[in-house]
Amino acid sequence: MTPFADLHDLGRIFGASNREARVALTTPDFSDATMAADDAAGSAAALRARLLSAKRAFSTRRADLSLACGLSKQFAPNAGDLILASVASVGHHTRLETVHGRRAQLYTGDEIIVAYGARYAPDQFDAIIPNSVGPCDLAAGGGIAAEVVQRHARTRQPTRIEPKGILVDVAGRALNLRQFSLPTLSAQEKKCVVVAVVGTSMNAGKTTAVTQLIRGLSRSGMRVGACKVTGTGSGGDLWSMMDAGAAHALDFTDVGFSTTAGCDIEEVEAGAHQILAHLESLGVDIVVMEIADGLLQRETAALLSAPSRLPARLDAVVLAAADAMGATAGADWLAQRRLPLRAVSGLVTASPLAAHEASTQCGVDIVSTFDLAEPQWAARVALAPAITSKQAAFV
Repeated sequence: MTPFADLHDLGRIFGASNREARVALTTPDFSDATMAADDAAGSAAALRARLLSAKRAFSTRRADLSLACGLSKQFAPNAGDLILASVASVGHHTRLETVHGRRAQLYTGDEIIVAYGARYAPDQFDAIIPNSVGPCDLAAGGGIAAEVVQRHARTRQPTRIEPKGILVDVAGRALNLRQFSLPTLSAQEKKCVVVAVVGTSMNAGKTTAVTQLIRGLSRSGMRVGACKVTGTGSGGDLWSMMDAGAAHALDFTDVGFSTTAGCDIEEVEAGAHQILAHLESLGVDIVVMEIADGLLQRETAALLSAPSRLPARLDAVVLAAADAMGATAGADWLAQRRLPLRAVSGLVTASPLAAHEASTQCGVDIVSTFDLAEPQWAARVALAPAITSKQAAFV
């Protein structure tokens, strides 16, 4: 491919006469478009070599980077757009989770491949997609480029990055994670039991409850599928699910999201149904589904409330709570929506006193997180039909 200053100049160059084209290719172009481009990108082959040497984030794992032929700063960023950026200063995130699961140390000047997305993390950052391709923040260790607008009081300043440009294909179109999603499956009849694990907040013990439940069900001889349908792209949860015994594990990055924060609710729900469809197509007996953050978070609340169709797919719900009051309020919230709460688990069960307080109010089993790894408890929580006293009040 002939080197060019910016892919957005292609139409102008190819539309010119041969003489004009030669001038365009040999004369420096100091237009805004050219100045905004990464002058070190060079040819597509040189760019691909550059991408190979960059630290590539987990969020980009499904993307085919061989399609990248150039860089552009002429687009307004969209969720899932892939970018090449350099590290300007190292802050809160000192490491980048790679596609292989290794947490690579970051240094000033490193080039990284990440994706644009918003971030909703009460214990860390509230971040939005910037309006233009310019200096911004690394909002998550899994590789999310965003503009941090506020942060938790105990969280350091974010790591700052300088995008070199959005990766574009030979036609000058932005490479976006949606292009690399799993194939869309047609709607099918429900094939297996689905157990959702939800939480009262971030860091309430959801992922630990998920892995222990997977462990208990797999120990009982069941073929378990696992998934995380909302959140911020990171491989840690998926690998924990596989380590616990899941036969297959998928998350929202498999259906085109770098993060689900701020995304269209209907698209997030459609992604959740596609994840379920793919796991069912793989022949699992049961699916353990994690829904990120707390019940009051925008996407979580929407997925578990009308008019969402996801609640109709759920056979059981486990609530991970950080304390007794959260467990009580969470159980009430779920009962109002007639969701099939089977047990409360999570951090609250680390304290016998807090667990006792919750047991007097929630009307369901309070199950130690690690008891979920026992086949009898896993089966009781996931498979035994039940109706709680709180649910009965709303029937």
